[in-house]
Formats: sequence, structure tokens, C-alpha cells
Amino acid sequence: MIGAEYYLWIKAFHLIAVIAWMAGMLYLPRLYVYHCQAAPGSPQSETFKVMERRLLRAIIDPAMIAAWALGLWLAFLGDHWGSGWFHGKLLLLLGMQLIHAAYARWRRHFAADANTLSEKVFRIANEVPTVLMIGIVLLVIVKPF
Repeated sequence: MIGAEYYLWIKAFHLIAVIAWMAGMLYLPRLYVYHCQAAPGSPQSETFKVMERRLLRAIIDPAMIAAWALGLWLAFLGDHWGSGWFHGKLLLLLGMQLIHAAYARWRRHFAADANTLSEKVFRIANEVPTVLMIGIVLLVIVKPF
């Protein structure tokens, strides 16, 4: 097993995965806002469907998996399991997983031309990952408890 001598490499790739995950999580709901403005079945709507599917499947999902795998590896190597800040981070990450799942569900609704949500919902949903990210970064860097 690759161990502590590679800790900084693992950390770097974890951060790269997190950045990719967050970039997608911040962009996808913006696509949904614009998709709401397109008539179902229109060429514009069909283009958004392709963009949303590719963003979720090719970037967001793999980046999330890599972020979790590398993050858990770091937690193991750093023995962070008993730290309060780590528990807080995990709680916020569960929130991130919930909004990720909601984004995936909404993508399926758009793909089936069955979206019933308004632009406003997606504008609000766009802010959720940002708030969670701020909390996660503060916990990881400051380690207040």
C-alpha cells in the first residue's frame, strides 16, 4: 500500500479532484437556469441535455469519486478519524452529496422533458455548494475543534 511518503501527492490529487468537482457543481445549476428558458424538445433544449449529461457523467461524477477516495485515503494516513473538524467536514460533505444527488435527479427530469422547477429554484441551488465549500475549507484549514 502506498503510504505516508506519498501523502503530499495524494493531497495534491485530492485537491485537484475537489476543484473539478466544485467547478461542475457550480456550473451545472447555471445550465439548468438557462435550460428552463428553452422550450422542451427545441434544438436549444436538446443541446442543454447533452451538455448537462456530459458535465455530470464525464466531470462531476468522476471528480466526486476521486475526491472521496483520495480524501478517505488522506484521513487514514493522517489518522483524522477522531478529530472534531473532520467530523464536521464529513457532515458538510454529506450535504454536498445530497445536492449532487439532487442535481443528478434534475438532469434526468430535464432529459425526459419533465422539469417542473423554476429558474429561481436552480438559482438558489447554485449557492448551496458554495456555502458548503466555505464551511469545508474553513474546517480543514483552521481546524477549530
